[in-house]
Amino acid sequence: MGENSLLNKERPPVFCPGCSHERVLKTLDQVLVGMGLSGSQIAMVSDIGCSGLFDTFFNTHALHGAHGRVLTYAAGLKLCRPDLTVVATMGDGGLGIGGAHLLAACRRNLDMTLLVLNNFNFGMTGGQCSVTSPSQAILSSGFLNQMERPLDLYKVAVAAGAPFVARCSTYQPDLPAIIEAAIRYQGFAIVEIQGICPGRYTRRNKLTPDMINAAVRESRVVNGEIAENVRAEYGAAYRNHCTQLQPASRPRKIEAAYTPPNRKKQAVAILGSAGQGIVTAGEVLGLACLSGGLYVSQKNDYNITVLRGPSVAEINISPESIDYTGSIRPETIVTLSADGVERRKAAILSAGPETLILSAAGVGLPAQKARVATVDFKKMGIRQQDWALASLAWLAQQNIVIGREMLEAGLSERFSGPSLSSVKAMMDKVRAQG
Repeated sequence: MGENSLLNKERPPVFCPGCSHERVLKTLDQVLVGMGLSGSQIAMVSDIGCSGLFDTFFNTHALHGAHGRVLTYAAGLKLCRPDLTVVATMGDGGLGIGGAHLLAACRRNLDMTLLVLNNFNFGMTGGQCSVTSPSQAILSSGFLNQMERPLDLYKVAVAAGAPFVARCSTYQPDLPAIIEAAIRYQGFAIVEIQGICPGRYTRRNKLTPDMINAAVRESRVVNGEIAENVRAEYGAAYRNHCTQLQPASRPRKIEAAYTPPNRKKQAVAILGSAGQGIVTAGEVLGLACLSGGLYVSQKNDYNITVLRGPSVAEINISPESIDYTGSIRPETIVTLSADGVERRKAAILSAGPETLILSAAGVGLPAQKARVATVDFKKMGIRQQDWALASLAWLAQQNIVIGREMLEAGLSERFSGPSLSSVKAMMDKVRAQG
């Protein structure tokens, strides 16, 4: 491990005697040095397993992560540092665990190389079956591999869109040339390298280098570029596309033009049902507070179903910056439906005399000690889907949380044209009836 090696002098390779991984390690080192690459130009990425030791044994940039997730880390590195030569290693164990990531990498076509060191079992953890274990193999996991069909990595990679795919034996003479071609390829290249695990697999199963060589030859795969999958490399295409986009505009600054009723730290919870515009009302309240020079955060809570179930908006307001969302005991609670009341029942039950509950007529409340103001929006001729915005008009009319000018500023930020006119007309109904 002299000047013509990138292997780590402080951590020499340690594998079981006869392990194919050591031969691959030294072949990869030979290839990288032969390509004239320095350690600072390479990122070795690995996950769990015996192949996961590669990042430790190389004197390069390195990242070691969770089992099966190696391609996610490698993709992030390559997108962030396209100048680096990114080489990822995984075993057949990580291949099975991270199969979805493999498919994504094949589809995406980032310029990086994946070496899959396939020794047909989970060698590090006791010799259990993996996704590539032959059905007839005898393994520590018992009969499980007999019930599954082994994964053909080459066919999967080609079908998923990988533009460079190879299947090799650890022991074939042209392995260095195939690995180098994969690393030089401008796109995603995957090389399956089959080898022997003497510590686990061959203790129970007869497998020799000659048998692996013969099996690889008999598979009659074409190592190299897959013509039907050739396309632009993802990173370069992404950067080129971005240069043609118009720069994103900065959010328009809302000037502090009005004086709020008070500048104390407080929280407002709007509790209703889907379809009542709860989230929109929360946004308008937040925008109104910004026009008063206040800081705002908003947290929304609603079911994943459409137009059904509770909908909640919690708005924190403060004269100082806010680094959290949500609230435990809001000073003002707006209750517009039974769904919302049930969703935040604990907050209502804990409310004291200092809390104001603005409740739509007909919405039942559990016993509590808050000040309750009941408003009959239906009698005002306001549609149920507008009750949340109407409640803001009521608060502004009473000069609670926001003033009238602040509310109008918030509405003008959120709505425009006929929609703004319609909302303002609805607000006038609330003001007219006090």
